[in-house]
Amino acid sequence: MIPVRGFTGKRLAVFGLARTGLTAARALVKGGAEVACWDEKPAAQDAARAEGLPVVDLATADWSGFDALLLSPGVPLTHPAPHWTALRAEAHGVEILGDVELFARTVAAAPPGGRPKVAAITGTNGKSTTTALLGHICREAGKDAQVGGNIGQGVLDLDDLHGGAIYVLELSSYQLDLTSSLKADAALLLNITPDHLDRHGGMDGYVAAKKRVFQNQGKGDTAVISVDDPHCQAICTELLAANRRTIRPISAGRAISKGVYALQGLLYDATGERAMEIADLLRAPALQGRHNWQNAAAAYAAAVALGVHPDQVADGLMSFPGLAHRMENIGQIGRVRFVNDSKATNADAARQAMSAIPRFRWIAGGVAKAGGVEPLGDLFDRVSKAYLIGEAAADFARTLDGKADYMICGDLEAATTLAYRDAAASGEDEVVLLSPACASFDQFADFEQRGDAFRQIVASLGGVAQRAAG
Repeated sequence: MIPVRGFTGKRLAVFGLARTGLTAARALVKGGAEVACWDEKPAAQDAARAEGLPVVDLATADWSGFDALLLSPGVPLTHPAPHWTALRAEAHGVEILGDVELFARTVAAAPPGGRPKVAAITGTNGKSTTTALLGHICREAGKDAQVGGNIGQGVLDLDDLHGGAIYVLELSSYQLDLTSSLKADAALLLNITPDHLDRHGGMDGYVAAKKRVFQNQGKGDTAVISVDDPHCQAICTELLAANRRTIRPISAGRAISKGVYALQGLLYDATGERAMEIADLLRAPALQGRHNWQNAAAAYAAAVALGVHPDQVADGLMSFPGLAHRMENIGQIGRVRFVNDSKATNADAARQAMSAIPRFRWIAGGVAKAGGVEPLGDLFDRVSKAYLIGEAAADFARTLDGKADYMICGDLEAATTLAYRDAAASGEDEVVLLSPACASFDQFADFEQRGDAFRQIVASLGGVAQRAAG
């Protein structure tokens, strides 16, 4: 754990006692702060009490005694309406922070010899894979890489700060909204497409949150940014005009000067006088598809900026095992292969797997994001048949009507069983793809639980589940 420095003797309100909030409360106490923890769920209150953390009803507390509010990233800060704790903090002049901001201040307070390097990764899609990939590359090269944030361990649950370490952090837009002083040695922005617009008041607010990953960078720092979508292109142009840090544009669709790009699966480094071929990503089993080529380009550029030799990066790309729930091959029965892409919680994320597989039986549905699956219309000809589940099933059926065969199945077990039955009956090589294009909250706690359930269902059908990647 990382004890939070700079808050000794101060009193902080902590709202939201899931993983992030509990970890932050522990880290604050370990650093000498006093906390008052609260969550509106009785089970969360009980969990805090079980750890000996003081539970205080913040609705009736005296806010004039608080120095800051530690807010869980899942709690609305501004939109669709500020949470009551945010309003209470603002009314009393209490600073609102997130766990990443506590980490940033602790890094800034560390002596120069004990200060680690920080890589911060964000984007609408691909950030988990890129974070894990960059951590893997650094570790394979002999670096001490601590990986966490919005993936795996919370940032304050990582090993305490020490010189020579690299903290590789996945950051969501919610976390960035609560962060003001983070200075990343390498900051990565992979892509921006519409997502979480209700939480940011629209696209402008969402883009502004993502841009915060680059704030506070200066000479000696590196900004890695895709130029494959218009929002990121515009941000790259702004960064180039600022002329303070090293800019490394990346692309998975075209050659770019002074950047890193992938064409037809070949990764090139064009940051020098001439472009050098780095790796054949078609030979990297966990990096299939154009979206993963973008992830590889970003991880390569960041790793080199963090001191890893290009040859070591290439080796790391080839040995990367991938992540669970991201285009994960979980098993095969006869000629039917099952792919778990449960992490695809919106249409743009589902596009990645759907674009990489020529023909598939598609399990989709859950709690739909804005636009549903209409943006995927150009890929419907790849769908042998869709097996629709959850709240979105009827809406998805209307979108698919006349464009692809489908059936409404209700739940994941029925959809998987029926998809396997139809695939096996075809006598051909088949892929059953779980890429829901939806959140999971109508039937599952999160996308991990949904993906694990898919794995168990496939195993019950007689499939031999492969080792979970990660």
